Amino acid sequence: MKIHREGFASIALTFLVLALINAAVFYWSSPVAGYWVLAVSVILFLFIVSFFRVPRREHTFGTTQVIAPADGKVVVIEETYEPEYFKDKRLQVSIFMSPANVHVNRNPISGEVKLSQYHAGKYLVAWHPKSSTENERHTVVIEQNGNAILVRQIAGALARRIVNYLKAGDQVTQNEEMGFIKFGSRVDIYLPVGTKVDVTINQLVRGGQTIIANI
Repeated sequence: MKIHREGFASIALTFLVLALINAAVFYWSSPVAGYWVLAVSVILFLFIVSFFRVPRREHTFGTTQVIAPADGKVVVIEETYEPEYFKDKRLQVSIFMSPANVHVNRNPISGEVKLSQYHAGKYLVAWHPKSSTENERHTVVIEQNGNAILVRQIAGALARRIVNYLKAGDQVTQNEEMGFIKFGSRVDIYLPVGTKVDVTINQLVRGGQTIIANI
């Protein structure tokens, strides 16, 4: 396991703040209070560190397979209208990422990036039906052999920073890092209608490993 580069500043800031708090408590309060604050601080610090973890894992590859772009739980599988790029009906598969999940986002397929667009927005809870169109989000479209899929990173009530590394025209490889979302959120995938989906509602998936669908 390693720590993602997006976490270096957050981890350093957390350590500094907790160190100052503990120093003040130990200086101004009783030893018992100091040890309690120290215990809570250690737990909080380890949680922040674990949030930015990047575990070592064997990835799944397939030219016709769409691989999960994120860890989390499948919360939506439905046909819906996609208004930003395709402007027609698509099959939407949504993965909810809790704060305890790994938050690296990966390319679900290889191909050419046709669109990479950031949108400012609200911070509704990630499972809200309107979060896909009203929350802060970043949309990426990747095309492979004439098949295009859309991946949308969506900020939630806690997630206030979406990072995306792709730009239009890039040639990307399946399972390489696409971006990172801090502190819990959601990733939507839009597939052609009629695509065979290999996951079910409430199924737990792993980014880079679980096969979402075949196209």
